[in-house]
Amino acid sequence: MSDSTSLPLAQIAQLLDVPEDSLRALIAARGGNQGDTTLVALTVAEAARRIGIGRTTLYKYVSTGEIPSVKVGRLRRVPAEAVNEFLQHRLSRQGFDAAA
Repeated sequence: MSDSTSLPLAQIAQLLDVPEDSLRALIAARGGNQGDTTLVALTVAEAARRIGIGRTTLYKYVSTGEIPSVKVGRLRRVPAEAVNEFLQHRLSRQGFDAAA
């Protein structure tokens, strides 16, 4: 995670309510295969995988407008930057130091 909108892994683990070491183990087990990081628009499945949630949950966030998306023909796409913005928004709502 190198750009200014990236969240530290510890914050992502907290947002997902999983232990940080478990999240690190999952990332290591996947062998770094995170798909094409140059894509500007992701499928719902790709966006859900980046956040670490299921497609159904991501569709819920899309339908409520928490995560923006666009229709391209019959396809639904999520802007790649929307994933980080979603996590940052959730973090600011919950407060990083609130959980312990």
